[in-house]
Amino acid sequence: MHTARSDTSAGDTIEITLVGGPLQTPERAHVPLTTMRERKVKVPRHGGYEHYELVDTKDGASDTVFEWTMRTRIAE
Repeated sequence: MHTARSDTSAGDTIEITLVGGPLQTPERAHVPLTTMRERKVKVPRHGGYEHYELVDTKDGASDTVFEWTMRTRIAE
């Protein structure tokens, strides 16, 4: 599972749409291209991760949608 990042180069990433989850969770994220194969992404947020799974891909469309599935806390 990949973590959404903002510090990778645009050539290595794809922009996705995040649907659902807690309030104030970002609506868009840049993730590694390999995320499409794994179909999962986790977004770091407030001492934990918001988990999303791929729900919709449209060939030739610019929008790739991941839907919120759960939240986990970072183990210390």
